[in-house]
Amino acid sequence: MTQDWKIFTGKDAEQTDRLYDLPPAPPWRFAGRNSQLSRPAGLDLASEKKRADPFIPTEPMRMAVNAALYLRRPLLLTGRPGTGKSTLISKVAYELRLGSVIRWPISSKSTVKGGIYEYDAVGRLQASKTKDPPVEDFLRLGPLGTALMGQTWPRPLLIDEIDKSDLDFANDLLNVIEEGTYEIPELVRLKPKPTTARSRKRGTNAHEVRVRDYFGDLVTIADGRIVCGEFPFVVITSNAERDFPAPFLRRCIRLNVTQPSETQLADIVESQLGKYEDEDRTNKRRHLIQEFAERLAKNEDLATDQLLNAMFLTVSLADGTRSFDNEELEQLKQNLLRSLTAS
Repeated sequence: MTQDWKIFTGKDAEQTDRLYDLPPAPPWRFAGRNSQLSRPAGLDLASEKKRADPFIPTEPMRMAVNAALYLRRPLLLTGRPGTGKSTLISKVAYELRLGSVIRWPISSKSTVKGGIYEYDAVGRLQASKTKDPPVEDFLRLGPLGTALMGQTWPRPLLIDEIDKSDLDFANDLLNVIEEGTYEIPELVRLKPKPTTARSRKRGTNAHEVRVRDYFGDLVTIADGRIVCGEFPFVVITSNAERDFPAPFLRRCIRLNVTQPSETQLADIVESQLGKYEDEDRTNKRRHLIQEFAERLAKNEDLATDQLLNAMFLTVSLADGTRSFDNEELEQLKQNLLRSLTAS
């Protein structure tokens, strides 16, 4: 009996073990590095539940997630703010028991090296005045470095708003996600060199050091090289504010995230705020959603969280226990639903 190919469904309220059904990586993507998936102990499997529960992924999102899982490729989501781009990874991480999402918010100062590790050379220099402190005590893995440390289980990594990065960032990131390895020079230099021809021929045991990762946990790095055994599940978000190099794009699973329909907006509101028991607020909710959907159809620059804010303040709280006059409600609605590009 055959089974549905989809590992991630986006419909399950409960967690599943379907990730174990994922076949090995394609021959050109880390084949042979890890032969069997195994979920490590100690993962926080419930940390993403609060974000995941209300989110309803679209069918194109579900298809793109599964393609990224099978092919071990990053998922590049492009769309306007408030369309669920950065929330999707929480849904995947919770349903498939990937553990806590490693979040890397990008700025103009972000570098790939900084995302992999940070080394406090000044701190070590100051400490060395009284003793010779270990290099690894002053080195800490960043979000990307931590995600690449997954050996038998993919770690979930969110690279948020890549548009804000400098021009070299995408190409630098490309090299790392293509190979899944990175050498840390400060640790490579610690590896003892063979002193004789015989020892060079025979080889030496790996030189291992323990460093702190992004969450503060101790992890082991051998010979100064990070080598991922299982490619992380990577979601990269973009607000479509700039173009990216073709070599970078072709190594990603790309999806343009469209604005939600009126039906989808109603589902989002209900999942976040529940149903209203009284007819008056139910009608107000329907009218507000309809008005918001019509403005989206006219390509107004609005985000879904604006609708939720307006719905909560002008409809949910108007439950008879608080006093609002119509002018106040209308003014609040106008302020909260103002176009993001309005001056």
